[in-house]
This record gives sequence, C-alpha cells and structure tokens, in this order.
Amino acid sequence: MKIAFAGKGGSGKTTLSALFTRYLAAQGLPVVAIDADINQNLGHALGLGPDELGRMRPLGTNLAEIKELLRGDNPRITSAGAMVKTTPPGRGSRLLTLDGDNPVHARFGTPAAGATLMVTGPFSENDLGVSCYHSKVGAAEMYLNHLVDGAGEYVVVDMTAGADSFASGLFTRFDVTFLIAEPTVRGVGVYRQYADHARDHGVCIRVIGNKVQDESDLEFLREHVGQALDAYVTQSGFVRAMEKGRLPDLSALEEDNVKTLAGMRDTVDATPKDWERFTRQSAEFHLRNARAWANDAKGADLTAQLDPDFLMGPSALEGRTG
Repeated sequence: MKIAFAGKGGSGKTTLSALFTRYLAAQGLPVVAIDADINQNLGHALGLGPDELGRMRPLGTNLAEIKELLRGDNPRITSAGAMVKTTPPGRGSRLLTLDGDNPVHARFGTPAAGATLMVTGPFSENDLGVSCYHSKVGAAEMYLNHLVDGAGEYVVVDMTAGADSFASGLFTRFDVTFLIAEPTVRGVGVYRQYADHARDHGVCIRVIGNKVQDESDLEFLREHVGQALDAYVTQSGFVRAMEKGRLPDLSALEEDNVKTLAGMRDTVDATPKDWERFTRQSAEFHLRNARAWANDAKGADLTAQLDPDFLMGPSALEGRTG
C-alpha cells in the first residue's frame, strides 16, 4: 500500500512518517520510506547520520538513469529522454515490486530502521533560481507509477508541506493520505485546503491529530474535520525525543500511541486497492501535462506514450521487463 504523510510545516508529519515506518518494519513487514519533502529530514528521523545520508544517491538528481531503468523495451517510449515525470508504464515497461530484484532500490536505497530509505534530494546551488522542487519530486512520482505493491507491503512518503503536492499528479498515487493536523486553526486549515483540491480525484484522506493534550483538543479536531479524524497522537516524550534527534526503542512508546499506530495500519489495510483508478489517473495527468508543456518541451506528441490496453497492477507483472 502506498501511504502519504502530508500537513503544514511543523505539524510533525516527518516525525510521524518515521514512527509509522519504524512500527511497520519492527513487525517484519517490507517497508520503503521516501523523503519527498524539501527539508529532507526523514533520514535523520530514522536514525541515519550525516555520513550515511551523504553517501546516498538522490532520486531527483538521477532522473535520466531512473528513466532508462523504467523505460524497459516499451515501444511507445522512443528514448529515456522522451520520458517526463508523468509518463505512465505500458507493455514492455520495467515494473517494480517491493520484493525480489528492484534496481531502483539497489541503486538509490539504503537500510534505515529496518526499512529501505530513498530520498528525492535537497536543492543544490545549481537549482537556485532555476528550477522548482517538483522537478525532484517527479522522480518519486515515476517510481510510484511503476510500482506494483501487494498486501502487507508498504511505501511511506513524507510529502512537501501544505498544498504544494498539488503541483503534480503525485497526490493521486496513494491508497491513503494521512494528513497530520495539530488542534489549531492553521492545522485544520491545511486539511480543508487539501480536501478541497483532492475532492474530485477519489483521494482517501484520513486526519491524524498530533500534539493532542486533552479532550478539548479532540473536540476541536472533531468539530473541524468531522469523520475524517482517524486517530490522534498525544503529547509524547517518545516523540519529543525523536524530534531532538534521538532514536528511542519502540518498546518505550506510550501505550495509547502504540494503539494509534496499530489503528493507522488497520486503516491502510482495510482500504481497497483500485488499480483501475490508479491507471486512469496516470493517463489523465499525463495527457494534461503533455498538452500543457511536455509536447513543446520534448518536440514530440507524448500523448502517444499511453498504452490504452494496459492495466497497472499484479496482472501486468506477467509480461514485465526485467
């Protein structure tokens, strides 16, 4: 299952992304964690040091290599250079799984707290004033577009803050989006904005209240987000230690917050997998991007990259490349 963690800056989404990743991995489940936030703090929250993080190859600065890996022998894609972030897979594309041989994990992943971590990468000096961060996040979108994940497998993505995710189709790539909201006007305001943008796209948004101190905080969240409230995290010494750069053992996590993590996993596991919608939305956003800018940028009609008879999902693995 593909899971996004979203919310305003400072809401705790990176910390909770890391905590949920650790919780799943501690149960022996296959987990990939992706840092797609411009601040790039997920690796630190999973216990990696500067040297380990410095050796990682960011997805966002290796787009050409990733495109070559994913293109496979798809006859509709003439070259890796003709691919854009929305280019969807088709027959002949290299599809990815969480188990077995995954060349993207092998080249760009590193072990972290029992999971495989990949990062989109920070801004470099060459990026300043030239490109937006979505050019790097596009690598994560391409990875998710080509990933066939199964039951009991999890990809956790720490998203950019606020509603920046809507600058691409990335927000539709998830089975569940956990929106982290503090019991404040600004905290629930981001939820409303996110829900408004996602309303027509079938996005499953569940709110996780964070830094909840008492019943009045819960009542505030219930009043402003209603039935979207899935669970909440109380004021936590464990979480506070994580925010200070420590990595306490999960056995020290407060019992009520352990129940919250278990409930979040139940929410994810109970969400139906809809490969038809996933495939359709890939096509819709690719057509939108092709007509808006990509055809002109590439000097070709990229709408021809769509394979109308292709359905992403487990059945597509039978004819995959690689």
